[in-house]
Amino acid sequence: MSESKKPDQVVFNTETQKYDAALKPYATSVGAPVITTTDTIAWKNRSINKVNHKVKARYLELKEAYDKMLEEYEYNQLIYNAKFTFEPIIGETYHLYKRENEETFLSIIAPEQCNFNAIGSFYLDADQIWKKIDNEHDR
Repeated sequence: MSESKKPDQVVFNTETQKYDAALKPYATSVGAPVITTTDTIAWKNRSINKVNHKVKARYLELKEAYDKMLEEYEYNQLIYNAKFTFEPIIGETYHLYKRENEETFLSIIAPEQCNFNAIGSFYLDADQIWKKIDNEHDR
């Protein structure tokens, strides 16, 4: 059995016994459009640069949130380990002081009304988390 050879301009796959010009990833005739590869290096470099900036910005946001949470945790530890003889009311502001012996205590007396060694003023929120405030208007 002899196979009939197809002319050079005909794209015929001898393995599948089919005409597959449309399936080829390259031009198969003189009249076919020119296939050129797109230069993606510039796009990749711009994209990498953008992604790096976004990731860095997101990292800085998360780091700032983490630092704030850590500071909040430390203040809460400090207050819950301080001495006080009253039950703090949610939504009120209290003041944390340090004695000469380094012992901390919580008071309702504002720093302007006494001459204790003030650490700061704190607001007890609805979740019973102490929030540091600079003045009464920060609540």
